Amino acid sequence: MKYKRILLKLSGEALMGDQQYGIDSDRLAQYAKEIKRVHDEGLEIAIVIGGGNIFRGVQASSVGIDRVQGDYMGMLATVINAMALQSSLEKYGMYTRLMSGINMDQVCEPFIRRRAVRHLEKGRVVIFGAGTGNPYFTTDSTASLRAIEIEADVVLKGTRVDGVYSADPEKDPDATKFSNISFQEVYEKGLNVMDMTAFTLCQENKLPIIVFDMNKPGNLARIVEGESVGTLIQ
Repeated sequence: MKYKRILLKLSGEALMGDQQYGIDSDRLAQYAKEIKRVHDEGLEIAIVIGGGNIFRGVQASSVGIDRVQGDYMGMLATVINAMALQSSLEKYGMYTRLMSGINMDQVCEPFIRRRAVRHLEKGRVVIFGAGTGNPYFTTDSTASLRAIEIEADVVLKGTRVDGVYSADPEKDPDATKFSNISFQEVYEKGLNVMDMTAFTLCQENKLPIIVFDMNKPGNLARIVEGESVGTLIQ
C-alpha cells in the first residue's frame, strides 16, 4: 500500500444518493463496503463528513438565522451523518470511534489528539464530527486540520466528480481534467478544490490532496494501492 494513514473527506450531499435530502441507505452501505475493503488491508482511516444533506450553515441567513447559530446547526448535522456512517461501518464488522469538536458525551468522545492517534494505531476507524467546534470553519477546513494533527499521509476528498477540472465539467464540455497539479497552479488558475483556509493549511504543511469520485466502486482501494486516480495536488 502506498499510504499508511489517510484522512477521507466525504460530502454530506453525497449521502443523499438520488434523494432530495437526508441519508440514502444504499449509498451509506456502498461507502461502508469501500472503506472496509481498504481497512482490511491494514490501512489506518480517519473520516470527516459534511452535513449539507441535512443543513448548511451558509444557508442560515436566507431563513433569518444568525450566521454563527447556523454554523453550529451545521455542525450538529455532521454529527447525525457521522453517527449514521459509524453504524454502517460497525454493521460491516469494523471497530469505530466517533470524536466530536463539541462536547456531547452521550454519543461522541471529545476530540483529543493523542487519543485519536491511539485509536488509529489500534485499527479503529475514527470519525470526526461537529467540524472544528468553531463557527466560520468548513468541514474541508476540519479535514485539513485533523489530517495535520493526526499526521495523515494524504487527504482524500471523495466527491461526485472524478478530479479537478479547468472548468465545471457539468457545465463546460471543453473542461479538461488534471491528473497532477501543484498547489501554486490551483491558486493561479483559480480552481475550486477546497475553501482557501483548508487549502492553505494543506499547502503550508506539505500535505497532498487527492480529489476523486467516491461513488465509483473500487476507486478508494485503487488510490491506496498507488494507482493514479482522480487529481493529485502536491
